[in-house]
Amino acid sequence: MSNSRYFLNDMFIETKETPNPSSIMFYPGIEVMNSQEPLYFTKTDVCKESAFARILLEINGVDCVFLGKDFITVTKNDDYDWYALKPHILGHIMEAIINKVPFYSVNEPKVEVERSDIDNSIIAQIKEVIEEKVRPAVAQDGGDIVFHSFEEGIVYLKMLGACSGCPSSSITLKSGIENMLRYYVPEVVEVRQI
Repeated sequence: MSNSRYFLNDMFIETKETPNPSSIMFYPGIEVMNSQEPLYFTKTDVCKESAFARILLEINGVDCVFLGKDFITVTKNDDYDWYALKPHILGHIMEAIINKVPFYSVNEPKVEVERSDIDNSIIAQIKEVIEEKVRPAVAQDGGDIVFHSFEEGIVYLKMLGACSGCPSSSITLKSGIENMLRYYVPEVVEVRQI
């Protein structure tokens, strides 16, 4: 499998392999998520935020859908082949673009739990390192890593898109991200995936 471009009239969708062989990135050539945080959906989700993701998840063999700024990462079940899945996924993406169906709907902002000023300062530092140094790198591979919480020196992160279930994600988490966070934020002792 290699990176490809698929054309329909004057529209094209580019695909890109990821380090996770079960995930492929689809670049529709338009913005998928404007300033929103990326969204991640699995078969068990209700997908209130995205009727588009719900449609993709109804395809037999599609396990997860990740909506990034300008791409869609689809993760398949290992029992299925990309050769059979890609035409269905591409068809739904093209249909959404042609019919101007939004990839997601806007939600209410999340409410943050109150914390002490010291906790807020440490969390702000952690989020800044993740935002500036981690997320841009993993987005290039069709995934995302988002901050979940910080408790007693342990940073809990959520792996999304191609990062979720990727064979090298645990190495990336421990060797790369944990070392980086410990260097920039001395209060960090460990990093764990949720």
